[in-house]
Amino acid sequence: MGRLPVPLLAAILAFLAFAVPGVLHAQQPPAADRAIRLRVGDVLAITLPGESVFNKDFAVDRNGRITLPEVGEVDVAGRTMPEAITIVRNALARAYRDLSRLQVGLKERRLVVTVLGYVVNPGEVNLPVDAGIQQAIGASGGLQQGAQLDKLQLRRDGKTSTFDYKKYLDTGDVTLIPQLQPLDEIFVPSSPATGNVQINFDARTLADQGDAADATSAVKVFGEVTRAGSFGYKPGLTVVDMILRAGGITQYASVEQIRVMNGGEPIIFNMKKYLDTGDEKLLPPLSPGAIIFVPKQADEIRRSVRTVYVIGEVNRPGPIEAPPDSRLMEILANAGGPTRYAETRNIRVLKADGGVEPFDLVAYTEGTSTRLPLILPGDAIFVPEKIETSDRPSWLKVAPNRAVQVMGEVNRPGRYEWSDEMSLLDLLGEAGGPNQRADIAHLQILQSEKDTATPVTFDLQAFLSNGGSLNQLPKIRAGNVIRMPSLPESPIDNKAKWVQLAKEDVIYIMGQVQIPGRYAFNKNMSFLDILSAANGPTQTADLRNVRVSHRGLPGSKVTQVNLAQYFATGDDKLLPRVKTGDVIFIPDRANKEWFDDSKESTVRVLGAVARPGRYRFDNSMTLLDLLAEAGGPTSDAYQQKIVVVNLGCCREQARIFDLIQFAKTGDIRLLPVVQAGDTVYVPTTAQSGWKIFMDGVQNVLPIVSLIAFLSGG
Repeated sequence: MGRLPVPLLAAILAFLAFAVPGVLHAQQPPAADRAIRLRVGDVLAITLPGESVFNKDFAVDRNGRITLPEVGEVDVAGRTMPEAITIVRNALARAYRDLSRLQVGLKERRLVVTVLGYVVNPGEVNLPVDAGIQQAIGASGGLQQGAQLDKLQLRRDGKTSTFDYKKYLDTGDVTLIPQLQPLDEIFVPSSPATGNVQINFDARTLADQGDAADATSAVKVFGEVTRAGSFGYKPGLTVVDMILRAGGITQYASVEQIRVMNGGEPIIFNMKKYLDTGDEKLLPPLSPGAIIFVPKQADEIRRSVRTVYVIGEVNRPGPIEAPPDSRLMEILANAGGPTRYAETRNIRVLKADGGVEPFDLVAYTEGTSTRLPLILPGDAIFVPEKIETSDRPSWLKVAPNRAVQVMGEVNRPGRYEWSDEMSLLDLLGEAGGPNQRADIAHLQILQSEKDTATPVTFDLQAFLSNGGSLNQLPKIRAGNVIRMPSLPESPIDNKAKWVQLAKEDVIYIMGQVQIPGRYAFNKNMSFLDILSAANGPTQTADLRNVRVSHRGLPGSKVTQVNLAQYFATGDDKLLPRVKTGDVIFIPDRANKEWFDDSKESTVRVLGAVARPGRYRFDNSMTLLDLLAEAGGPTSDAYQQKIVVVNLGCCREQARIFDLIQFAKTGDIRLLPVVQAGDTVYVPTTAQSGWKIFMDGVQNVLPIVSLIAFLSGG
């Protein structure tokens, strides 16, 4: 086949160009973007109609790549936009067929840099393309206090350069700081003034230590100045400027002998003469690294004939110039007064001749003491530290002859300083008072006198309830021990706790109660309180025969209590008076032995009853009560002839009682008299006369029948 003519081939190509422009012509970016080479952080916009996965931005990561759907990572960093479009199209052609409407464009140029060091939030920041150093530091949260601004570092491609950010902030000259590029790293160092330990401080704290950033060029000022430190060197500053930056001189500074060293021999600077004359030729030159020393006047520290020394807890301890007629209050005021930790009750004046004179400043301010000690030159006023404070505990500093120990069930047990004007209530209040478990009715005080200790028990509960004279409170002295005992725990919770109760403070309760045991008792409690503490009697308790053994009395005494009668009448006179050491016993009604009761106090019930036996009986009961107590007659009982055998003092007699007849008439007069010691017998129907007769008839009938049969035969 021959070749097509050239005009025909050109016409075909022109037709295809108009019919399928996306096939023969690559997408052309705008003219302004063609020369741009993509960098890390740039954002591409890729659209492909019909594919929703492309409806987002594609940022160039730190490796110079973008991640395409269904394709993966594609390198585009360093490429021009036409080159990047071709790379993206070729990569997508492996997964998508129709790319005729693919659009790839540069949406936004960004700047990715890293800010490290003394900034609030170090790390990577994403900035606009025209951002600078200041915007990068602001995006990282700003500088921290203590950052060294004149030596910021820029790290790029493995190389580090230093620039003066402080000078840029002072002048605004942008040529002093470098322009940022992607993947740059900015490092903010800390000032040497911050030391080796990270602390929180303000500008004033930093200024107190000096403001020098470079130790080699800093000017050191020390001696009799307010704030010794290292200060940054600047051309044009004088010795006076540096001393002012150190807070000025103190009152003991020797201003005529200030020494300035610029690396060689020291230069003597007479600041007094300079201030008197104003001659600037007297100012020595300063060079980086200079040292300025302000010495102390020897005359100011020697002992003066009018010097009084104030030491201890005052705001400005030291020697005070005091005229001969000075008073103690004036001297303390010149020393700045006592601090918050001063023990103003025990100020001591140490006399020059070796004597010691105590002074109570609190008593003086309250008007109870009007005498001020005489202060002479050479004396020393000592203000000691307060012994006990909430935030500075120092109990070991309390001498034993000034302390009282408080222990046990109080809120703040410990060792407290004692004063004679205090009382027991003051001391308990200082210890926070008793807690919820305190047994204030048995407060224990161990009073010591020389080598002897005497225990004393005080009923604080009664005093608080009833009141009384404060003279009734025990006298407390330094060296005493106060113990607040704890209330006894319930035997249910811990049975072993009973051993902690003294026998003089307890009552014993035994027998048929829910929780027998050993219970704490005081004079404000009663018999019912103890019974309630033991959770009351059991169901089988014999309430009519409760016995109370009274201990601690000459001989023996037992009180018998009819608790059932008390519950029936409510008469408090039936309840016994109990005290500590007594024993309460409640017997068992159901399981008691038959010989527990004497024969003179019981009635025997025999025969056809449900529960024959011996029963306790008193004059208020009747025969019917006994039968009911014994469960009543059985089904085979011969109730018409119940026998009551009376055992009187003179003779014995028996009476017959017809229970059936009594039930029909209800005549109470038919009831026989029953007394303690009697016997009641209920026979069976087999023992009745009719039964005996019928049994005889039944035996005769077979014989009569046999005789009749034989006779007929």
